[in-house]
Amino acid sequence: MRTLFLLIFLGLGGNIFVPAHAKSKPRGGQNYYVDAQNGDDRADGKSEKTAWKSLLRTKELQLRAGDSLLLRRNSSFNGLLEVSAEGKAGRPVVIGAYGTGRKPCIQAPDSSLYTVLVRNSDYLTLENLEVVNTGKQRMANRTGVKVLCKDYGVSHDIVLRALHIHDVNGSLIKQKGGGSGILIVNRGKDTPSTFDGLRVEDCVIRRCERNGIIWSGYSNREHWHPNTRTVIRKNLIEEVPGDGIVPIGCDGALIEYNLMRNCPGTLPHSEAAAGLWPWSCDNTVIQFNEVSDHKAPWDAQGFDSDYNCRNTTIQYNYSHDNDGGLVLICNSGTDPGAGNQGSVVQYNVSINDAIRPRATRSGIFSANIHIAGPCKNTLVKRNLLHVNPKTEPFIDRSIITSDAWDGYADSTVFRENVFFVPQESEIRLNRSTRNTFDGNYYLGNIKGRPEDPNGRNASDYYNQCISKDPSGFNSLSFLFDTVVIGDGSAILKAVNRDTIHRFFETMKEE
Repeated sequence: MRTLFLLIFLGLGGNIFVPAHAKSKPRGGQNYYVDAQNGDDRADGKSEKTAWKSLLRTKELQLRAGDSLLLRRNSSFNGLLEVSAEGKAGRPVVIGAYGTGRKPCIQAPDSSLYTVLVRNSDYLTLENLEVVNTGKQRMANRTGVKVLCKDYGVSHDIVLRALHIHDVNGSLIKQKGGGSGILIVNRGKDTPSTFDGLRVEDCVIRRCERNGIIWSGYSNREHWHPNTRTVIRKNLIEEVPGDGIVPIGCDGALIEYNLMRNCPGTLPHSEAAAGLWPWSCDNTVIQFNEVSDHKAPWDAQGFDSDYNCRNTTIQYNYSHDNDGGLVLICNSGTDPGAGNQGSVVQYNVSINDAIRPRATRSGIFSANIHIAGPCKNTLVKRNLLHVNPKTEPFIDRSIITSDAWDGYADSTVFRENVFFVPQESEIRLNRSTRNTFDGNYYLGNIKGRPEDPNGRNASDYYNQCISKDPSGFNSLSFLFDTVVIGDGSAILKAVNRDTIHRFFETMKEE
């Protein structure tokens, strides 16, 4: 068994520390060693005593099932690591570290588009490396780790684990190519190429421009070849100004227990970005994540169900202190593809979101829930939106906005959500059609409140919950578990499924 999970429960509150994993140990293969201090490129590389010195020696290496390529800890390498290998189920090729001390660090040469490239591979694990790609100037499409599947067919079980990727200075502008900590690319004209079983887990991504983890895949529904069994779990994305995690062209992606925080407000005025969101994906599940401090000039929500997506579920997430709101649901009416259909947003907690202090492309705009364009059959159920006082009178106070993007939303249901506002706020439905509001809590002065025969204007239980801390940060902390993620130094607040279910049942029974 390659991975061992250990759950440790603290004495108070049942807080969960999510799991460390055992080191992968390939069997029946050859180990190759690289030691930047003591190695020799004239050696055979097959033992620690006969390690190679540079990454150049690994370029033509043919790695087979069960083989490993190991870099010595406390070593620093200048160069590129490029691998293409075919392991087998149960006998992966492992690229990782040996020895004791800090992770081996690979720094790319100036003007490099990547530091590590994994190309057309099967059953490969890349783990326990530090990756840097800092050029003299920002460069479009620069990334730390690039995983490529091109004219290959299906690439099985690629795992990126416990990587520390930082200081990648790509472009800040999306239309010019952007940049990222991890870039996952699948394409192919003659041979449609996809990933099956790709996982990114326990990684730390810091100071990467523009984005954290992003895909480049099949987004056109006329030629849609989706990646399958994608899992992005327990990663820390910090000091990244743009998009956090964006799967593109996936079916059934699972994004859970990730933390994005401390996003610098360095994007140009025209740029839009958000935390975690799919593009041209089906059946995405985004759960138990935390996003805070997003300062993109446009959007800047914690979560998003975006263009050409079907059946996206965003649940049990924590969003706070973002310039944008909890969630964006959007699609353009000119989209010839699947559109945005069947999004479900449920059991999420938003505290002090929608605080944008400056103008965007259309003025001061920051709704807690924003639905843009002809999205269909959206369900927004049992979310807690705790809005704190706005620091300036010009900051937008819309709790819900449903507006145009070459069309308006149709058949949106808002059921049993809690909208707490200490100042006058507003619901703006504009020309959206067939909206249903059922059993929501409007705790405060909310203009434009729609017809809601089961709606309530007050809650003694909620007032009791926040009586000692009206900001909500401490008083609502009972809704969360704390989870250790990334390199073990970051603490994620994940919504506790059972606790938030009980919370809404208590609200309903009051």
